[in-house]
Amino acid sequence: MKIVLLALLGLILGAIGGAALGIGVGLAWVEMFKTTDFEGYSGMLVFLGFMPGGAVLGAIGGALLFAMMALRDNQIAIERDRLPRSEH
Repeated sequence: MKIVLLALLGLILGAIGGAALGIGVGLAWVEMFKTTDFEGYSGMLVFLGFMPGGAVLGAIGGALLFAMMALRDNQIAIERDRLPRSEH
């Protein structure tokens, strides 16, 4: 259950981060290659091309990264084991 929840968290965070990086890469592409701005073509290229592509790649990468972290639970303490109470 922990692996699935961490993979979903990675999916969401990765999608958000990937979309932001996709916008940045798209804006750099438009500036470097002097894409025409006729009727908003450059904006459509960035927000309908680069942003969804970045979101998909980020979501896949984030889900895989967080799932790998959950699988390596013996090296990373994600949850603490409860110790039995000692009677005094």
